[in-house]
Parts: sequence; C-alpha cells; structure tokens
Amino acid sequence: MSRIIVIGAGGQLGQCLKVVAHKREISSIAFPLEQEANILNPSLLNSLFELEKPDYVINCAAYTAVDKAEDEQELAKAVNEIGAFNLANACKTYGSVLIHVSTDFVFEGNDVKLLTEEDIAKPINIYGQTKLDGELAIAECLNAYFILRTSWLYSEYANNFVKTMLKLGSEREELSVIADQVGTPTYAIDLANAIFDIIDSKSENYGLYHYSNEGVTSWFDFAKAIFDISKMQLKLNPIPGSAYPTRAKRPLFSVMDKNKIKNTFNLNIPYWRHSLELCIKQIEILSKI
Repeated sequence: MSRIIVIGAGGQLGQCLKVVAHKREISSIAFPLEQEANILNPSLLNSLFELEKPDYVINCAAYTAVDKAEDEQELAKAVNEIGAFNLANACKTYGSVLIHVSTDFVFEGNDVKLLTEEDIAKPINIYGQTKLDGELAIAECLNAYFILRTSWLYSEYANNFVKTMLKLGSEREELSVIADQVGTPTYAIDLANAIFDIIDSKSENYGLYHYSNEGVTSWFDFAKAIFDISKMQLKLNPIPGSAYPTRAKRPLFSVMDKNKIKNTFNLNIPYWRHSLELCIKQIEILSKI
C-alpha cells in the first residue's frame, strides 16, 4: 500500500482528504501538523520525509488570500512558489510523487472557451502569478508530479463561498452578488476522491491536469442555488463586477476542460449542483452535532 503524506492538512482540502481517507479505509497516510511540515523549512521537510518515506505527497498548503496577496506579494511568493519548489526538491531527493493543487486563476479569463492544459496561462493578479510560478518551479525540479488546477473550491470545512452565503442569508433579507464572472464550483470532497483515484491508478502519466466539477455558472447563480437548496428566502440582486471593486482582478471566464483527467484516469466527475446539495446536507448535519 502506498505511503502518503498530506501537506497543509489543517486547511479545507486537507480536512476533506482526511474524511475521504477514513471512508476509503486508507491507513497508510499521515497528516502532519504545520510545524512538522513547514514547506518554507527544507531541513524540517527532510526530517519529515526521512521519517515517513512517502510514495506520494499531496500539497494542499497555499497562500490563497487573493486580495491580500496584492499587498503581501513576498509572502504569497514564498508559500506558493518557493514552498512548492522546496517540496518538489524533497520529493526528488526521496523518490516521492508530488500531487500539487493549483488554480484556474492562472488564466486571464477574457475568452469564452473551455480552458485546456495547453492554453497559455496569463495571470491578472499576484495570487495567480505566484501559483503559476509554483507550477513552473515544480516542473523544472521534478519529473514525477501531478499538478491539478481546480476552481471555486468549497466544502463543509473552513471558510468558503458556500458557508459565507449561508451565514449572510441567515442574517440579511437582501444580497447583491456578482453575475459577470463565470466558472465552475468544485466540492473539495470530490477533488479529494479524484486525488485518491489518481494514487490508486499507479499511473505514471505525470503532468498538468484540470479538475473541477462539471457545469458552468456565475457567482450570482451559485449563490441562488445555495439559497434555493437551503430553502432560504431573501432577495438576491445580480450586479456587475465593476459595482463591487476588489483589490485583485478576477478572470471573467475560467471554465476548464476536464477531458484530459477524465480520459487518463477514467474519472466520473459530478455536476456542480448535485455536489452542492450533498455539501449543504453535510453542513446541516454538522451544525446539529
């Protein structure tokens, strides 16, 4: 059985990986604490790798504060690029396969087309640039890697759009949500399952892959679905992004083509609204515990 380490185990995806690993009865997996797996500390990483001797390393650690990254460029670069390189270098030294999570924000998003792995990445914000630089650093250092770009990640854990909307929906009678940014929500539980499917495949088809749930929506329609499924009654107003300026620019259209990952690993990817229904049910269950 493959030995697995999850870096960034305390974050949203890390928590989902833990849940899925338990359901799939994966015992040979470690979820080290941040102080045991700091990707900015190469000597600490070497100690961890020496102890665990992993076959696979899943990197969920990232700087993801998109707007703050515009002002904290050095920190974003350290985590998303230098940290990714440190981890790739450790994987190279110990013969581990790296599974690294990246983002649709590496794209400019001005063209209405499904984005493939061959399309040119052209970030329009610091977060996207540092994530792209991290991808390039991994590819330059390591041969045995899977980079998975994902989008609009949410789950019952940590802070995310779904939980924010549910909170606001319980507090307000009216909300305005951006309607001219289009992409695909991705349930982190689905991404976690896909990651374990890749590991189970023992595939050596290394490289860059796109993964999100199926379908297309806007932030406004995503919010509308959240309130419909939750049976929340409030007035929802669609607004253009220009009416809600943010520190960092966002891609207007970042829907990714998933054919490569589906065909390579024979994945059946759920439709976004179906997964949203499952997530909201889980949030309701957890709120009663």
